[in-house]
Amino acid sequence: MMECKKALIKTDGDYDAAVKLLRELGAAVSAKRAEKAAKEGLVFAKKCPCGSKIAIVEVNCETDFVGNSADFKAFVDKVADAALDGETDLEGKLAEDKKALIAKVGEKVEIRRGDKLELSGPGVLASYIHLGGKSGVIVEVGAEKPETLEAPEFQQLVKDLTLQIVASAPRWLDRTQVPADVIEAEKEVNKKKLENEQAEKGGKPKPPEILEKIAMGQIGKFFGENCLVEQAFVKNAPGVKDTVQKVVDGVAKKLGDKIVVRRYVRYQLGA
Repeated sequence: MMECKKALIKTDGDYDAAVKLLRELGAAVSAKRAEKAAKEGLVFAKKCPCGSKIAIVEVNCETDFVGNSADFKAFVDKVADAALDGETDLEGKLAEDKKALIAKVGEKVEIRRGDKLELSGPGVLASYIHLGGKSGVIVEVGAEKPETLEAPEFQQLVKDLTLQIVASAPRWLDRTQVPADVIEAEKEVNKKKLENEQAEKGGKPKPPEILEKIAMGQIGKFFGENCLVEQAFVKNAPGVKDTVQKVVDGVAKKLGDKIVVRRYVRYQLGA
């Protein structure tokens, strides 16, 4: 309110000129805050009313206080709407809104990223935002029968998958998505560890082909930690070691359908 009053005084009560001045101030504040770190903010997801599209965005600011403010949340909602509409240049699209927000809150604001998923076949899109916007996920899960989508078991499975992805932070959906150079690097690490262990024990070095075989066998643990469908299910009871894929297959068998996790996007605030 004080900034508005100052602008009106400077423009002799000219409302339009005062608005222009405030917008210019927004640009000035933006430049002044450019070197400040913007690591707070929100991860936010939004689905279209028909359920066929869902977007996730991350918008950053400098403090938790601004990140939790109504003005900041309203801006984040606009960003999500733009992402949902397929806008790829979110910064350009919302440049004026961002300037106005910066002028109001006096902090650096950045639209860091945005992604959108559209249904690629029969199935559902779902989202989950954790810890008030600190992390979030959107996921697409497919099924062949329309009645499956309404089944409580399927709906619970989809919810559990969003929790799994947020909690366990898989890097890939399955092992087919892991780049070959990443697998090779992991294999070399395993081989080096084996060589070092043998050297420490003073044993005879194993032949290269044997080392290769053992190292490749050990890479299963890497897949189990980093690939969603091979991770241990987060809701396993004590002593149970079911993978996500086994849980998905169990629900599919119960419903007499084929269920597949098609893709997901996970955001961690500031990461």
